[in-house]
Amino acid sequence: MRLFRSALLYLALALGANALHAADAAPDTATLEALRDGTMKKLVFHAEPTPVSEQPFMLADGAGEATLADYRGKWVLLNFWATWCAPCRKEMPMLAELQTEFGGDAFEVLTLATGRNNPAGIKKFFAEHGIDNLPRHQDPKQAVAREMAVLGLPITVIIDPEGREIARLRGDAEWNSDSAKAIIAALLGDGA
Repeated sequence: MRLFRSALLYLALALGANALHAADAAPDTATLEALRDGTMKKLVFHAEPTPVSEQPFMLADGAGEATLADYRGKWVLLNFWATWCAPCRKEMPMLAELQTEFGGDAFEVLTLATGRNNPAGIKKFFAEHGIDNLPRHQDPKQAVAREMAVLGLPITVIIDPEGREIARLRGDAEWNSDSAKAIIAALLGDGA
């Protein structure tokens, strides 16, 4: 059954690739929604892109600050999480897998530990799970999370290359699933 669903997802991706706009425009929402399966059904695409926070967050290891504007020009999967959040911890290796497969100049998984998270605890968790390809950035005062109406964890948003939120998923999801990969591939225009 899983093989059949995978075949359907990739068929939808192939057929829907022509419906996607240029890389700098918003993709066809109906095409992307058709790719949702399993836990990815919780991913809600917005009718219109919405602005993201302009608040700064702390870069890993005290390397300074950044804002989401620093990521313009690429698709970003922004994951708000915390070390004390069990569902957040469960999905982190899946996010790392997604970054391994798609990460680069056009796409990045951006993890942002929100609220009270000990930097040493974040580092330890990543080391224990062999995660070395995701950032350990922090939003300690929840400024970014608050401005983006993040009321629970985990929350994951998809940000387009123009720096606008186009979709949001509340709760955890299987980010290494065929459905998630098909959605990211469609955003990137793979298979077009």
